[in-house]
Amino acid sequence: MLNDEQQFYSRKIKYIVGTDEVGRGPLFGPVVAACVILPKDYVNEEINDSKKLTPKKRELLADIIKRDAIAYSIASVDASTIDEINILEASRLAMHNALKELHHPYDLILSDAVKLDEEVENIPIIKGDAKCLCIAAASIIAKVYRDNLMLMYDKEYPEYDLKHNKGYGSKKHLDALNKYGPIEGLHRYSYAPIKKLISKK
Repeated sequence: MLNDEQQFYSRKIKYIVGTDEVGRGPLFGPVVAACVILPKDYVNEEINDSKKLTPKKRELLADIIKRDAIAYSIASVDASTIDEINILEASRLAMHNALKELHHPYDLILSDAVKLDEEVENIPIIKGDAKCLCIAAASIIAKVYRDNLMLMYDKEYPEYDLKHNKGYGSKKHLDALNKYGPIEGLHRYSYAPIKKLISKK
């Protein structure tokens, strides 16, 4: 069971928020971050790093987490901003914005490897989504939100096959980029495959 955050609870630390982001690698769409505050003794042995779960299981768990959480929030940073400030800073910004949207006090922030500059103490944990329940819960909510966003975009831009590749550089996606070019504001122009494509034209 993931429960590394239990060591941080004390008389001063009553509410711990876990935060994580998804969508660093894709060529298309935003990076999405989520924050989750779970009850102190919360147990759910099915919650795990979102990458280790099936899409169906993630959907199911996302609903359970939203129902059981003391508070949760989601924020995204678009492709144009990623191009402007780089993906690491965009990930930080998404987490910062998600924390701002969390309408509940908290005493500690646990993040998945990324150090955040916040007023409240932040402890970055390497592979946090595989160790801490609250970070894993945040990764699940963020992943489900982003995947659903890709399904929505797929209806508008079916040629890029986003419902299957979720914005990553699959063969179909790269072939479509070569044929139709990137979509301004949605594709990440600073990423190598798109940068290379643009430099050829």
